[in-house]
Amino acid sequence: MAGGLDVERLDSVFKSRPDILKDIRKAADSPARVQLFNKIATFVYEQIGDQPSTSSSLKRRRVDVEPSQNGNAQDVATPTTVEDVAGENVLLEIKDISVSIPQRKKFELCFTPKHIFARIPGTTAPVPSIVHAWKNIEYAFYLPVPEKSQIQHNYILFPRNSFSLSKSGTPSEEPLVFTVSAGAPKPGSIGGPNAGAASAVSDSYTALFHWALNKCLQAAGNNVHIVAADPTKFHSKVRQPHRPKEPAVHVKAFRGSKDGYLFFLETGILWGFKKPLLFLPLDKIAAVSYTSVLQRTFNIVVEVFTGEGSDTETTEEIEFAMLDQEDYGGINEDYVMRHRLQDRSMADQRKAKRELAENAKGNKDANGEGEDANGNAGEDGMTELERAQLEAEQQLQDEEDEDEEDYDPGSEGESEGSGTSDDEDDDDDEEDAAEDDEMDDDE
Repeated sequence: MAGGLDVERLDSVFKSRPDILKDIRKAADSPARVQLFNKIATFVYEQIGDQPSTSSSLKRRRVDVEPSQNGNAQDVATPTTVEDVAGENVLLEIKDISVSIPQRKKFELCFTPKHIFARIPGTTAPVPSIVHAWKNIEYAFYLPVPEKSQIQHNYILFPRNSFSLSKSGTPSEEPLVFTVSAGAPKPGSIGGPNAGAASAVSDSYTALFHWALNKCLQAAGNNVHIVAADPTKFHSKVRQPHRPKEPAVHVKAFRGSKDGYLFFLETGILWGFKKPLLFLPLDKIAAVSYTSVLQRTFNIVVEVFTGEGSDTETTEEIEFAMLDQEDYGGINEDYVMRHRLQDRSMADQRKAKRELAENAKGNKDANGEGEDANGNAGEDGMTELERAQLEAEQQLQDEEDEDEEDYDPGSEGESEGSGTSDDEDDDDDEEDAAEDDEMDDDE
């Protein structure tokens, strides 16, 4: 019966899965089953396109390192296929990991020298939508899962082009979000050549993944650090019903019709954990304001820079709604004012830091000098980021000094000995106050 199978087409479709081919041949014990398998093969073949029989369907999925639409432009690497990734040496594999984005399912997470990918248990091929180059990871976070009685944390990896600050932008990638418990990995759940080294840091999933992710990112020359929420810097004033003794580091908020959570982090504001996830870096924020302030709730509006290249002034507003009034003071004082986000003029300083860091990195890439792949300091003992920050602060200080030098206390016609009466001074003060009120109204 098996002779009726379309062997050539089946081989073309399932070449990377010889186990499936073997099972099909065993199961094709009747004309009806032979016909069914041939129909399935034809359908899959048509979905992946007309390819030579020697070409694997996996080659149609590419893992590219593209210029970032979220921030810095990066060097474009040679496109890598999923089949190429499958052929890389898996240094470490961690089984039974719950992934929530882009797919909600348990996978095995695999670490190679160049990539992190997920695969279905019992298989060797990567899941095409969960393959990311280490060099392509732009942001990494470690955040508690809200409203859970048992402590759990999400790891969030944002590849470049996995979110857009502009409403018209369309991300070409999806972030990777997976959840770990507070406990230790189960025996036998860690494999690969580096399993021995990993066992030394396997007292908890957190220790294991922090070690593995940091090692791989550093080895790939990516200086991204895993950012965690710090309750001493910001926490919600709303009491958690599930864990009342633990301060919450999230704030409930709606983005459009979707409910989610805002995390006010030292590097920016993250909204999750429903698609599409969004991260607003501090250096992309122009200003923060509030609207619809009611007795119980208020909305927060974040103005962000969306321009690319030479266009650095274009902005758009992103609104989050229905925040609890109890969190207003904490958000405004502990975060917005501390980072000076309420003052749009301070956006120039944040932009300057980003641009100096980008220029410093560009010079390093061009000249091969400065900070090395592991973030080590240059000849002056400072990393490129530290040097860029110092330059930005010095630039701001110079501007403030210039403003002080230009200020003329007698320019308003109120120099000493002018003979102005107290009543006239009071009138001038009232006029100035009225002008300030008009300016506030215009703003």
